[in-house]
Amino acid sequence: MKKKLLIAAMLLSACAAFAQQWKVIDNFNVGEPVYVRALTVEKSKGSIWVGTSGGVHEVDLKTLKPKATFTRKDGLANEYVFSVGVDNQGQKWFGTNAGGVSRFKDGQWKTFFPMHGLADYWVYCFASQKDGTLWIGTWAGVNKVDPKTQKFTTYVRELINEWVYGLGVDAKDRVWFGTEGGVSMFDGKTWKSWNHKDGLGAPNTDQLPFSTNTGLGTRSRHDLATMNEGRPTYNPNYVFSIHIDPQDNVWAGTWGGGVAKFDGKKWTNLNSKDGLAGNIVYSITQHPDGAYWFGTNKGVSRYDGKKWQTFGKKEGLIEENVYALAISPAGEVWVGTRGGVTRIGR
Repeated sequence: MKKKLLIAAMLLSACAAFAQQWKVIDNFNVGEPVYVRALTVEKSKGSIWVGTSGGVHEVDLKTLKPKATFTRKDGLANEYVFSVGVDNQGQKWFGTNAGGVSRFKDGQWKTFFPMHGLADYWVYCFASQKDGTLWIGTWAGVNKVDPKTQKFTTYVRELINEWVYGLGVDAKDRVWFGTEGGVSMFDGKTWKSWNHKDGLGAPNTDQLPFSTNTGLGTRSRHDLATMNEGRPTYNPNYVFSIHIDPQDNVWAGTWGGGVAKFDGKKWTNLNSKDGLAGNIVYSITQHPDGAYWFGTNKGVSRYDGKKWQTFGKKEGLIEENVYALAISPAGEVWVGTRGGVTRIGR
């Protein structure tokens, strides 16, 4: 009898564990040729902003229905939205591909170009400091925007590379920049930088061809193509994404070098040999349960510090190149790919 009870308890435990496994809940299609490049949650409004190559959608997180859709006709500078930022005043900032930045609040639009102080027309990321100072990453340096005057200040030479894709602010209010040449940090007074020579990015153990698509000096060949004659390429200095965790560790998603973690003293790297889905890491976020989620060229991976779980097309993703990630207040993971958004939950 005891043996039967023990077996029953083990089966119940296994079923409970299986029920808690993460799984794809549903998909939202936006059209096969359309890319979802940005996902940003606005908790105060119960919304998630979905930036695509065909405009931006505001989606209600409870009903999962669009509240609004904006294109150039509505005031957006350009339909191709690469990034969405929400500042502490509730203003929405949309970074576009060759269209500058559009700011939206209370139904009013304002667009900023280089003539207004913006560093470049190509805008890829946003981050805010504690006092509301907004940072904007572009293909020609970064802008610091004063929250009171809205004045733009540009930094270029201070960065390890001017092509900026990732931004993060740590607990000490230091700003971190992911660029095509490595990672830079600004503490308000001084700048520091790191690249592959300092430990950023895993070694090229698969002997992949080195990517020459660095963008230095030209935009004509800057197509972000990560394949060369059907093979993945490698450029560990090239950082697509930055995430700062609660312990102030800096996580950087690289091109071919996996994800790199900086604890303030040294870099450690995780790649496909450790369990990561793919070695090109476009996006990083962290769940309230502490687990990290990495959007890669071969799906999205969840990592709790010990175990990995990966989702690809077989598990229900629309497509395996994962460009954007966001966590909803309900704890669900939203995944942006070409063709639409996948929602993952338990």
